[in-house]
Amino acid sequence: MEPIQLFDLAAKKANWLAVRQNAVSQNIANANTPRYTAVDIQPFEAVVSKTHLTLASTTPGHITATPAETMTAKQRKSDSWSTVHSGNSVSVEQEMLKAGDINRDYSLTTNIVKSFHRMMTMAMKG
Repeated sequence: MEPIQLFDLAAKKANWLAVRQNAVSQNIANANTPRYTAVDIQPFEAVVSKTHLTLASTTPGHITATPAETMTAKQRKSDSWSTVHSGNSVSVEQEMLKAGDINRDYSLTTNIVKSFHRMMTMAMKG
């Protein structure tokens, strides 16, 4: 049986979310540090585009897509909402929004993996 690529993609997404959560927590921890510049990591779309995922077609009737059709638009890097007099560029509100996004993405990823696992289990049982 061939490996299921969805599980690999979900593992990469979970690892990316952990790294991003670490960056957000460092930003929040240094919210009062003078001259600290807020950091963020590259979008997950950039990580996925480096892996060159392709759609598998097992029959001629399947829909196919060219690589140009599957490319996503690059996101703009947003600047911090404010820079205080001390030179610190951390916006706690912005970091909390990022933390909420990370939580939502993690929940979505785990729910997709759970659903896919249930579907495979049902298919194996017959």
